[in-house]
Amino acid sequence: MTSPTAFAPMPESLARYAVFGNPISHSRSPRIHGWFAEATGQALRYEALLAPVDGFAASLQAFADAGGLGCNVTVPFKFEAFALAHQASPRARLASAANFLRREGQGWWADNTDGAGLVRDLVHNAQQTIAGSRVLLIGAGGAAAGVLGPLLAEAPAELRIVNRSPDKALRLAASHRALAAEHGVALQADGLDEPGSAFDLVLNASASSLAGQASPVPAKVLGSDCLAVDLMYGPAARPFLGWAAQHGARGRDGLGMLVEQAAEAFALWRGMRPETGDVLARLRAEVDAAA
Repeated sequence: MTSPTAFAPMPESLARYAVFGNPISHSRSPRIHGWFAEATGQALRYEALLAPVDGFAASLQAFADAGGLGCNVTVPFKFEAFALAHQASPRARLASAANFLRREGQGWWADNTDGAGLVRDLVHNAQQTIAGSRVLLIGAGGAAAGVLGPLLAEAPAELRIVNRSPDKALRLAASHRALAAEHGVALQADGLDEPGSAFDLVLNASASSLAGQASPVPAKVLGSDCLAVDLMYGPAARPFLGWAAQHGARGRDGLGMLVEQAAEAFALWRGMRPETGDVLARLRAEVDAAA
């Protein structure tokens, strides 16, 4: 096993947080949380930490031993983060995946802020109505699992999950069947070859963007006034957004989701929710300038 990251001592007055992933150098989270801290007057340090693919648990323990109070978790460690936690929120348990950890005594409390971040970005920032709409969710991995519960809680008329492996989509749907029934949602699951058609909202939570693929589903999934969202942002999201625009859909990347889920995490760690509008605008300008 690869050795975990070594940490230098930190002043006790400076609260320490981080994001773990592999890869992680591209992460915008340190910038976001730095701006949040500046705006709210919080004394903290937030850094991006590369964990070995086979060494997340050891890296997390080293972080805790060095005084780490909490962390975000991204690809490929969300399922492992949930498994390592001693306690978890209902939304993390429903997803069986965590992108958020907070130190509780000698253990970790897990949550998943991805879905809350996505829903807030769609409803508040993009002015997209989810209630009563038809939604297609592409993918059935950790990203899809994290957003499915909050999407169902918004009560769309129909939500369809499609995935390269139909069995995985069916398992994800089965784990959320009770929540779907509670909110009156017709929840379905199938393979990529049976995606349906004419959806109001199409969400790409698959790994296709990382592979440079424009879309894993045909254009018939796009309704007449469809919002097509890639949960990735920057260069990775461009092929999907270009495909959506080519076929007459409105496109949106995952930058707003990133900022809104970060605000949710910040509130859980620090007890105050930062404003997101200015941070999203600043981050959008940075990403566009780097294009």
